[in-house]
Amino acid sequence: MRHALIFAAGRGERLRPLTDHTPKPLLPVGGKPLIAWHLEKLAAIGVHDVVINTSHLAGQFPDTLGDGSRWGLRIRYAYEGATALETGGGMLNALPLLGSAPFIALSGDIWTDADFASLPAEPPGLAHLMMVDNPEHHPHGDFALDAQGLLHDTGEPRLTFSGLGIYRRQFLDGWQEAIGGTGDAGPTPPRFKLVSLLRAAIAAGTVTGFHHHGVWTDVGTPGRMQAIRAPMPGAPGIGHAG
Repeated sequence: MRHALIFAAGRGERLRPLTDHTPKPLLPVGGKPLIAWHLEKLAAIGVHDVVINTSHLAGQFPDTLGDGSRWGLRIRYAYEGATALETGGGMLNALPLLGSAPFIALSGDIWTDADFASLPAEPPGLAHLMMVDNPEHHPHGDFALDAQGLLHDTGEPRLTFSGLGIYRRQFLDGWQEAIGGTGDAGPTPPRFKLVSLLRAAIAAGTVTGFHHHGVWTDVGTPGRMQAIRAPMPGAPGIGHAG
């Protein structure tokens, strides 16, 4: 796994006014920007190239993170314009920078104690996702995980997609059909959510996953941001958010 993509282009509306002047992934958590936790973990498992997609307050990312050399990484920035392309459009836009091998993709606004080494170098299918217990704000989850590690759109028990996974480039093949279009209309680059492609690939039986039982949070609100900033044994400044 030489390459990784971090989704960091969102506006962070629910965290306003904190995000009026600072992109959500750059907000401080445990004495460093939230995104820095990701960069450290990626470097620790041997990732060399990281692409960060940007839109809102895009200039702050290179100003804060530089070229990645402090982590032993090469960081490149995929600017999406004034309007973010959503996760699917963002992955498609960044694909030319992500090499030919499977790559990690993760949301810049999550925090987890997961060891990124738990992701396989080669997913069995087109994608392999880290799933977590359903948080209070998302009680019905996203997908079901069976005993063989396959994900399904229906069934029990349902878990929540954490925002961390590894993908093959072929995952994006046929993206036009997956989002219900031909690719001839709409914005260029296109805007669409990753879930559209995930549901199509899950229906085809090509997405696997694993259940992470540790700490994870989607840092989407001031309350959840405060929770991960609270002290926790073993990780100063990080709390037990769900």
